[in-house]
Amino acid sequence: MPLFRPARLFLPLLAAAFAPAGAFAAGVLTLNVRVRHEAVTQTGLRDAEALTGRTRLGFAPAPWAGWSALAEVEGVAAADGDRYSQAGLNPAAAGRAGISDPDSTEVNQLHFGRSFGKTLVRLGRQRLFLDQGRFVGDGSWRQNQQTFDAALVEDRTWSGTTLTYAHLRQVNRGLGRTHPQGRWRTDSHLFHAVREGLPAGTLSAYAYFLDFPEVRTNACATLGASLTGGAPLGPGMRWTYRVEAARQTDHGASPLDYAARYLAAESGVHLARGGLVAGVEVLGHDAGVPFRTPLATLHPFNGWADLFSSTPAGGLRDRYLRLQADLPGALALSVRRHWFHSDRGGDRLGDEWDVMLSRRLGPAWTALAKLADFRSAGRGLPDVRKSWLQVEYAR
Repeated sequence: MPLFRPARLFLPLLAAAFAPAGAFAAGVLTLNVRVRHEAVTQTGLRDAEALTGRTRLGFAPAPWAGWSALAEVEGVAAADGDRYSQAGLNPAAAGRAGISDPDSTEVNQLHFGRSFGKTLVRLGRQRLFLDQGRFVGDGSWRQNQQTFDAALVEDRTWSGTTLTYAHLRQVNRGLGRTHPQGRWRTDSHLFHAVREGLPAGTLSAYAYFLDFPEVRTNACATLGASLTGGAPLGPGMRWTYRVEAARQTDHGASPLDYAARYLAAESGVHLARGGLVAGVEVLGHDAGVPFRTPLATLHPFNGWADLFSSTPAGGLRDRYLRLQADLPGALALSVRRHWFHSDRGGDRLGDEWDVMLSRRLGPAWTALAKLADFRSAGRGLPDVRKSWLQVEYAR
């Protein structure tokens, strides 16, 4: 194991060095540029405003003899970094609302892989996204992507079945490498299985054993399963559903002693140009210790205002409606309404409206305008309003 840490970054470079010249000549260069303006108004803090640009440049040689590789760098820059609190990194912005897009430049991904039939083995810094990213994801809404220094094995030997195992040695969080919490050392094991094509839909099962020697309260073991499916209701109309349940306990270096539940259920009707979904998500607690999601892609869940990125001590019950619609002028509309309560006692925490309009501007460009408006019911939570204007280029 001591050899793993240097190997996770240098072995991809070594493997790429032996790639034939033809693999480089036929390789793929990727470029992603995203410019965003974000504004935050929050009770008790000065307003914040961030105009940031994110550039991500990657290169992948063409696969050769079963081998593959990827190198990718990422940089985030702010026009005026002291107009917002960069997760506490800039003292000049003390008292302003936080926006988790600090200035940073780093290696985002650097890995190599080898395929053995329908089994892939990959080592190095890489993006991981399992199921909907609820427990393991890349934090892709923030400018700095979350990646993992990991060894991955993915098998597709059986038709319709994907088996994944990953051993994580470091989490490269969206806060960036200069932040005290920007890197988490870990000794974590992820087991994940997906079976598609079942009569009831797609079944996923997972077991995540997370251990963090430096953030010990986040060490946990989560075992769960989800089922997603649907059925036609008529011409151009389809009913869909998703149910999920998990149980989490303390694990490894955790000083806690708890067992908490996770439950989610949603059902919706989808038409050719949109759909409506109703659902509920419950993150439980045990004696004031809440269900944890330390590796999640958090922003799509529990409101875009991100008030509940960490589950409250009394747990969280999120009832929501989600509307998607295609509008004239090639516009796409997304509207979400959340009603938040604590899982313990059912105390009302607040309500939130989330609205987004987006439009593709050709094959490579996308523009969006987005708003999140959280209104607190007290309980020590602030009112929060966030807005975004964004243009992104990806090829």
